[in-house]
Amino acid sequence: MSGIVDEHGFRLNVGIVLLGPQGRVFWGRRIGNRDAWQFPQGGMAEGETPEQTLYRELHEEVGLREEDVEILASSRGWLNYRLPRRFIRQREEIQVIGQRQKWFLLKLVGAESAIDLAATDEPEFDDWRWVSYWYPVRKVVHFKRGVYVRALREFVPFMKRFRSENTDA
Repeated sequence: MSGIVDEHGFRLNVGIVLLGPQGRVFWGRRIGNRDAWQFPQGGMAEGETPEQTLYRELHEEVGLREEDVEILASSRGWLNYRLPRRFIRQREEIQVIGQRQKWFLLKLVGAESAIDLAATDEPEFDDWRWVSYWYPVRKVVHFKRGVYVRALREFVPFMKRFRSENTDA
């Protein structure tokens, strides 16, 4: 498994909450699994900052570039989740037991048509849609649920500000 793994066995990673029209969030379906939907996320490479990883992953998974989004917030700290035993790869040189994630709240400022799930040779998602803010908490795979709740709760004040700035007067 590529990427940076900390001393506890957590792979360093970023999570991305992308706000679109009416404060709805991007929800992507992983390729090859019609029931596996999630926020964009991805592992940090050696020498990358979390923000650099954010922009790389955003392009790889969603097709968007830095100029298509605005960062509204990032999590104060890192949020961890553990993988269920059946997902831990026993043959890996370094055993990864979960993810340690820095989360970002982004606002789409470019055109929605810039979203391109096939922007790279190895797409992550094969479908996407805009969903209500709390919808992912109920629908994400169970072992990621706690991290999703913590990230979304932390971003609530920014969502309130986003909504107040984007209501029609």
